[in-house]
Amino acid sequence: MSIKEEFSAWLQTLQNTICNGLEQIDGKATFIEDRWERPEGGGGITRVISDGAVFEKGGVNTSFVHGPLPAAMQEAFKVPESNFFACGLSLVIHPVNPYVPTVHANWRYFQLYDKESNKLDSWFGGGADLTPYYLFKEDGKHFHTTFKNAMDAFGADLYPKYKQQCDEYFINKHRGNEARGIGGVFYDYLRPKDDADAERLFAFQQANGNAFLNAYLPIVERRKDIPYGEHETEWQEIRRGRYVEFNLIHDRGTLFGLKTNGRIESILMSMPPRARWQYNYTPAEGTKEKELLDHLTPRDWVNI
Repeated sequence: MSIKEEFSAWLQTLQNTICNGLEQIDGKATFIEDRWERPEGGGGITRVISDGAVFEKGGVNTSFVHGPLPAAMQEAFKVPESNFFACGLSLVIHPVNPYVPTVHANWRYFQLYDKESNKLDSWFGGGADLTPYYLFKEDGKHFHTTFKNAMDAFGADLYPKYKQQCDEYFINKHRGNEARGIGGVFYDYLRPKDDADAERLFAFQQANGNAFLNAYLPIVERRKDIPYGEHETEWQEIRRGRYVEFNLIHDRGTLFGLKTNGRIESILMSMPPRARWQYNYTPAEGTKEKELLDHLTPRDWVNI
């Protein structure tokens, strides 16, 4: 079995595992499934949960697409006319309770071919990051430590490097370099040197994807029943507005989907059901909201 076949099969298993785990902790809502086809080649499985006891809206999507590389991507990759194959799992979960953080993750694999079907390039990418609305340092420690432990088996240098890349990526540069959340790990363009290295990188992807539920569900369990009111919900919506801004302006995955005639419903699945843009809003000193903003800078969450 080729790497792309192995990776595609694992993504489908991972999608099932994550959806089952999220449904169990929600206890009310279940995922609806929408299978779709891409006219240029391939398709995917979109699964969406909404109006749950714990999750207001979320999606866990897989896609397996192929065909001619669009002109915009040829220019971006600096390659002539080519064909591509791309598969990945992408998820975003927006909770009901503002004390439960939003979470995002994806794991993907890409291959590029010439017109004679010779493989020109291939790479892996992925990561996971946490976007809290209220600060609990122990939650940040748990999330980061879980992914550090998953990565350490492949090299002690990987977590620090990919944490830094996450800190540098999930930034709203147009907002004065304001971080979207407290980060996590992010990596891209991990190119295998040979077949053995491809298997190693595939195992690395598996370790990260399989760590997701252990990283997120204990945080959900601790926070989902904390009482909250209108004030906390308004703050959640304001921060969700920043989330929308990042996804539409800076996110590479969103832009790639739009430029490759991706499925709009699946691409915009990441958007929250409600968001707010309040003119020049600044939390007062000494508030829990200001405490969060003060911690949206790179820091050592594992040892906090």
